[in-house]
Amino acid sequence: MKKVAVFPGSFDPITIGHEAIVRRALNLFDEIVIAVGANALKKSFYALETREEMIKKVFQNEQRIKIDHYEGLTVDYCNIIGARFILRGLRTSADFEFERAIAQVNKVMAPDIETVFLLTVPEHSHINSTIVRDIIKNGGDASIFVPVAIDLKNYKIEEE
Repeated sequence: MKKVAVFPGSFDPITIGHEAIVRRALNLFDEIVIAVGANALKKSFYALETREEMIKKVFQNEQRIKIDHYEGLTVDYCNIIGARFILRGLRTSADFEFERAIAQVNKVMAPDIETVFLLTVPEHSHINSTIVRDIIKNGGDASIFVPVAIDLKNYKIEEE
């Protein structure tokens, strides 16, 4: 049976931390679906299509990575596409507590889906999309925090 993992997130924008987790997880899974969560109630910095385009550009040469988007519960999405794993990256102990609670609820709702946590490498532990957005909003150079394939100047910001 093919081991398929869903790596859910907003990826607003994708960071080098996200990229590193996915690339490391390729050693564990046959296929990884990077699933961009679409939340109509939340204003995004980059449009959903823009975020998907960025992710596709980063992983354009990796056939085992698929990019998709979804609304609703991650476990429901996993069941729809036949994934049995949810991949999450952990940067801090606060991330662990938050992600542990979600994983435990997911386990009750979908006992056949396992959540797999990968620790970020130390040099990425301070990077998150919120900080990257703040740098961009304030005219700073965030290029060192996003994958090399992404030139942020080529992407339109939705929130202004």
